[in-house]
Amino acid sequence: MILEVALIDVSPGQEEQFTAAYRKAHPVLAGTEGCHSVRMTHGVESPSRFVLLVEWESIEAHEQNFRNSDRFTQWRTLIGPYFARPPLVEHFNDIAPA
Repeated sequence: MILEVALIDVSPGQEEQFTAAYRKAHPVLAGTEGCHSVRMTHGVESPSRFVLLVEWESIEAHEQNFRNSDRFTQWRTLIGPYFARPPLVEHFNDIAPA
């Protein structure tokens, strides 16, 4: 399992519009083959910052099934207009407890 973490900064004053757009876009991402869960969080101290957490079967599932598909285009068309800058996206592996 791979965790995708995306830091998304939204243009100030556009937080509500971004949230509404995310609600429309969620099924596009969540319905992707290899996607196990999707969670969007909203900053308390930084209200224009959002963090997207997506559990993928593998990095390949993210890149091949989503990033290189029409789903990504649909996703970005809905939420992209609210970005203050391109999101910072990284992948993480779990560490098993000792």
